Amino acid sequence: MNFNIWGLTGSLSTEHESQMPFAEERLWHRIDEFDAACNRFRSDSEISRLNSIHGEPVVVSNTLALALDAALQAAAATDGLCDPTVLDSLLALGYDRDYDELVRRVDTVAAVTKPSPGPAAITFNRERHTVELAPGCRLDLGASAKALVADLVANDVAAFGGVVVELGGDVALRGRGPLGPWVVGVSDSLAISGREPRVSFTNGGIATSSTTTRTWTASGQTVNHIIDPRTGSCAKGAFATVTVSAATCVIANAFATAALLWDEEAGFHIAQAGWSGRLVRHDGSVEFVGGWPHEETLIP
Repeated sequence: MNFNIWGLTGSLSTEHESQMPFAEERLWHRIDEFDAACNRFRSDSEISRLNSIHGEPVVVSNTLALALDAALQAAAATDGLCDPTVLDSLLALGYDRDYDELVRRVDTVAAVTKPSPGPAAITFNRERHTVELAPGCRLDLGASAKALVADLVANDVAAFGGVVVELGGDVALRGRGPLGPWVVGVSDSLAISGREPRVSFTNGGIATSSTTTRTWTASGQTVNHIIDPRTGSCAKGAFATVTVSAATCVIANAFATAALLWDEEAGFHIAQAGWSGRLVRHDGSVEFVGGWPHEETLIP
């Protein structure tokens, strides 16, 4: 099953046809609850309300608590480079509306960026389900929340057989497909030719991040959505696209994002953490780290 959500494409596959109705129900249930909790473009979302309150604890739903927990896990795993407090930097670069609307602008005026406040500006009481943001701290949980949805739907369905959930390049895999291990195509762009390299996986997560797929023009410059929290500016590192496989989609997404900011040290950090990666430089050359599986290319 293919679908569109949040300006992204997605797909859902199950080992057994009998799983699909339940898988679809869990997919749309999770998407709806995370949209209501984490969509910063909705004025009535939980995160919009949370971002408007500073200096006092705010009770949050279990869904928003799960999303924040995942975001903080991603930040801790990447030494803070996958940072949930980069919203002001995104807004400074003009990302103040849904991406489909943003790219229709001829140009937008960029404001001065500054370093993000970082996870230390978040006080999260997991027992009481309260969150307190320090002054100047606003959250964007989009990337990690999307990966978390994929993980949660896959976990929901896996008890009944193999399943693959893909949301905008974030893939959660559990079990096996109808013919054996799942086969995943890896693309460096949003244009799918059908001849992309393919790799086989069973359990875990695969995520791809790129500085070339979600771009727009701000003050005459091409900018992207990968924010370096150390500066508040967008990623300008050695790699254009990075794909990482890890134990979960959340962690794969975190390392794929951080790799675009680690510059030449990206491969080292991915391998040191025990994950594998496929790193594509701006000239199109490809590097593999950490035991990335053998790729097969579909010949037309």
